[in-house]
Amino acid sequence: MRMMMLSSEICGAGLLLAVPDDVFAIISRSLTPRDVCNLSMCCRSLYDLAASDKIWLTQCQMLGLLPSQDLLDWRNGVVSYKALYRFLVSVRPLIGIWVHQNPELGNVVYVMPGFVSVVGCRIIPQELGPLGIQDGPILWAPVFEIVGDCGGSAAFLLHGTDKEDDYLYPGSVKSIEKTCNVLLLEVEPSRDKSQSKLIHSKSFVHHPEQPRKISRSDQGLSKSQRVGVQNALTVPFGCLAFGDRRKLLELITSRVGQKVPDSAKGPLFLPSRNDEESFKQNLAHLIERRSLLLKIYKVGTGQIDGKSGVVLPSDPTQLELSEIRKSLDRASGFRSSLNGDDVRAQTSKRKTLGCYFRNSVKQILGKSSSLNISNGNQRNGYIGSENKHAQLNEFLRSGDTIGLTIHASTMKLTSYRAWPNMHDSRFALYKLPMQVPTPGREYAGLWGGTFGWPPGKPTEDKPGKALFFLLISYEESQGQLVLIATKILEGTNYVLHPNGSAMFIVHINEPSYDTFPWMADGDLLPINVKHVFAGEGIANGYGFRYPGSKPGSLFVIQDGLLAFIWKESRAVLTLQRLNLQDLIRKGERVPALPPIANFSYLTKSYSNVFAGFANTSNCLSSPRNNRL
Repeated sequence: MRMMMLSSEICGAGLLLAVPDDVFAIISRSLTPRDVCNLSMCCRSLYDLAASDKIWLTQCQMLGLLPSQDLLDWRNGVVSYKALYRFLVSVRPLIGIWVHQNPELGNVVYVMPGFVSVVGCRIIPQELGPLGIQDGPILWAPVFEIVGDCGGSAAFLLHGTDKEDDYLYPGSVKSIEKTCNVLLLEVEPSRDKSQSKLIHSKSFVHHPEQPRKISRSDQGLSKSQRVGVQNALTVPFGCLAFGDRRKLLELITSRVGQKVPDSAKGPLFLPSRNDEESFKQNLAHLIERRSLLLKIYKVGTGQIDGKSGVVLPSDPTQLELSEIRKSLDRASGFRSSLNGDDVRAQTSKRKTLGCYFRNSVKQILGKSSSLNISNGNQRNGYIGSENKHAQLNEFLRSGDTIGLTIHASTMKLTSYRAWPNMHDSRFALYKLPMQVPTPGREYAGLWGGTFGWPPGKPTEDKPGKALFFLLISYEESQGQLVLIATKILEGTNYVLHPNGSAMFIVHINEPSYDTFPWMADGDLLPINVKHVFAGEGIANGYGFRYPGSKPGSLFVIQDGLLAFIWKESRAVLTLQRLNLQDLIRKGERVPALPPIANFSYLTKSYSNVFAGFANTSNCLSSPRNNRL
């Protein structure tokens, strides 16, 4: 029986090996990556077959992140399509729209494929150009890049501006969860320098709970003791006070920042293929730029920082914690938090007899308050804090080196009218769930538009129109389906409505009998209205934070246009679908913000702070006089 089973297995493997590679690649479309890996463990011949480029090219195509032609170009930067798949599947959860509610004017970052990388691009609040939305370039600035190396591992590079020069700030990728909805910029200590970066040699995704390497100081301890020591030393970055987190981020970026060479200032994305010769030149430049970025990430300068005297280590993403402690110790306002043990020791020397008596009474009656707080903090994952935040000195004891990290995490978030409720004091971006158009919910997705008619292009009497980005989604409300158009970007100089406002809400099952006030569009072609729905549009009523609403109607017009008209004011907001990838590829790049503010601008502001940093006239716009 065993010989018959073995013979059957051999025959099965032989049949698979006899199939031509192209045919087997087609068959592999019905296999998951796990199936391909399981197949490779059957025998040596199937291992070679399952590792072939054709099989993993098929897997890359099935991800749907890139066109097949782009995959062929990306293959020039990796050792195999299997390595390319490893990178693509790890960064796929990042693709999409990320936002923060501060400033109110807009904080929109779109993550899209670059070249063997993904790039976070900030959309600058701006006016509509003379060529309209689809043909006119939009303004954007780079926020960060996650670049794949030849083996498929990920390298994080934060963009920023310092003294009008472009800088890159290398860091590590802590983890990217498959269902991530919060993107955190953090600082993380490390005890094992060789494990400071994300390594994909054995798995597609790095797990932060992977046990660290045992240091010399831990030798001689039992396993349970070592686990206890490790847990005691682990202080999450998010448990620090906001001021401590900000100071650490500012200090680390000031040390690891490297000026961008001129050769790395070129395009970040694959260009159009209309001109083959131009495409080849740009592709060669992209390959050279990527090699330079990986060199910046992997090879340290070994130089001394002129500002602080800190010696930059061989790993540019990591700094010696001893030097960071000294720098923070010298900084104003940090001596007490860094030297907490010394302060407590000096305080204990000044204790009076009454203090000792009170402590003795507490020990007799039960646990002291300090022990209760300490035990509560142990349950929260850190030790040594006597308030709701972890102490900075405890955090800095967690390792020997420290570096910048990006962490794509999954958190339980509440929302109101399709807008997530966010923390004001976290250096984070929040992912907007993008609904896919389906029958009955045809208008879901990203839309862009302006106030006024005709749509899409400025007129002679109104040369500058503020560009709006709206995300349309559907929700069930009181048993009825409603359409919610959430404002995520407003291209005015002074914001009129808060970021995340519902510009209008439409009841899909409630038709409207209003008529469209215009007979022709901008090209004097007759208007064909397909559907009209009743709803309410945003209006001044209860102040900036809590605006009111007034009745209106949503008109669905030919060529995929939407127009919402307020009944009372007759103001019209016209919208058309957007493809942000195409718009950014054709867009105009402007200077970034300073690094920490560039990731997420936390200061509440109603004026166009991005336009000020971008220093371009196209960004500026005057507020609309006709407030709704």
